[in-house]
Amino acid sequence: MNRRLFLRNGTLAGAALTTISLAQCTSGGAPATPPTGPTPPAGAKATPDAFALHEATIADLQQHMATGRHTARALCELYLKRIEELNTQGPNLRAVIETNPDALKLADALDAERKAGKLRGPLHGIPVLIKDNIDTGDQQQTTAGALALAGHHAAQDAFIVKQLRAVGAVILGKTNLSEWANFRSTRATSGWSSRGGQTKNPYVLDRTPSGSSAGSGAAVAASLCAVAVGTETDGSVVSPSSVNGLVGLKPTVGLVSRTGIIPISATQDTAGPMARTVRDAALLLSGLVGEDPADTASHGSAAHVQADYTKFLASNALKGQRLGVEKSHLTGTSPAVALFQQAVAVLKAQGATIVEVEVTKPVAALGDAEYQVLLYEFKDGVNKYLAGASAGVKSLADVIAFNQAHAAQAMPFFQQEILEAAQKTDGLTSAKYRKALASSQAGARKILDKILQVNKLAAIVGITTGPAGCIDLVNGDYSSGIDFSSPAAMAGYPHLTVPMGQAQQLPVGLSFVGAAWAEGTLLGLGYAYEQATKLRRAPEFRGPLGG
Repeated sequence: MNRRLFLRNGTLAGAALTTISLAQCTSGGAPATPPTGPTPPAGAKATPDAFALHEATIADLQQHMATGRHTARALCELYLKRIEELNTQGPNLRAVIETNPDALKLADALDAERKAGKLRGPLHGIPVLIKDNIDTGDQQQTTAGALALAGHHAAQDAFIVKQLRAVGAVILGKTNLSEWANFRSTRATSGWSSRGGQTKNPYVLDRTPSGSSAGSGAAVAASLCAVAVGTETDGSVVSPSSVNGLVGLKPTVGLVSRTGIIPISATQDTAGPMARTVRDAALLLSGLVGEDPADTASHGSAAHVQADYTKFLASNALKGQRLGVEKSHLTGTSPAVALFQQAVAVLKAQGATIVEVEVTKPVAALGDAEYQVLLYEFKDGVNKYLAGASAGVKSLADVIAFNQAHAAQAMPFFQQEILEAAQKTDGLTSAKYRKALASSQAGARKILDKILQVNKLAAIVGITTGPAGCIDLVNGDYSSGIDFSSPAAMAGYPHLTVPMGQAQQLPVGLSFVGAAWAEGTLLGLGYAYEQATKLRRAPEFRGPLGG
């Protein structure tokens, strides 16, 4: 959730921020949990990569199983060993908060089905990691990374977990995240949770993995799995995907059910796929979608759901398309600007017509209204979730009290100002809430709809976010000066990010934002750009930049 940065007392200008984002990190970036292996020297690789499933796609894994090279069980075993070697040893990524004790048993059952000639689809036998705010009705906990929820086991699977199991995916484990999906403190550090410690960016280990789906991003980037599920309220799928060199899709709100996911916002929350290729993101999205009677936002979504999102993937999908380009991203001191200029040149070369537009400035004016909406909806949603959960805390007030009573463990680096502010809200019937919602959601939709329709655009493109900043547990996150997540997040519209290169080994993503239910269009555009450029590079687990 990036709008938390709106509250920070901004003492650093954009130009200065981009300088800091590529400087060597300070001691404030020391991890919350010490690594068990040696610290790599500046610029050095921490872990040589000879992993059998290195950068493997879903198609690769299916070929392994079809030819008998590996079973689903063997794939799970390989990934579990990889997690053991990199998660709390070696580079100490802290990307996975726990693995599923039932994973091998589930894989065995799917192997038996395959042997009997039954295949459930492209995800049959594929190990998938999911974020630790998504319910699983099994031995795994669901805690949002919070000690206050430690020991909580959900009574049943979230709707999207049921969907994944039905199409044959193996839930391999759960990923670490920014605690409470980065909605706890104005001075929080992305990727840190009191239960899971500090997730690291596998490209440069003292850099932020971004949040809140930090663990999902780091895990996929480091080949701890082929694909993972993240969740987003504002930036928490696309931002970690961008800084971890991934493809990430935040769907239209309602396309993917939120039932059984610890909430922030009823109007902005959604789960989404995170992968190393556009095709894998499309395959995972196909396994997640479905109308859910228990989620009112998904009512009517069946008319927009596609059984197979890979049908939109064509290498010539950019030809003849009109694309709006966020003009503020074409100039500036960030190294991401040069990458964006190159990306725009590629889009033109692939046959797209470019129109300069202005999105970020008018949407930024709605930021305070968005924050108010999130405060109100967070309290309402969390109270409802906890009231029906088996956790020891039964309300937001209980969570705040728990953190105060266990401050040394729960709040060693930053406090809980956002939780406390949410607790003070007075309900969704409040005139203040209704006014803020009308300004935030309706305002963002009006801005995007007008730009898309007047200019006859297939999508709007921009820099997803700047290169990853330093992990700083003392001062908390700082902005790179670029953030393109809010327009689509506030409107509830789809947003795809695709790798567009690196700035000093730090990945940067290219965003495609479209109208409601335009996931297929965005995936097609992103695929065409991906195939024309092939800019993703695997991480090398490097030590700090500079001297």
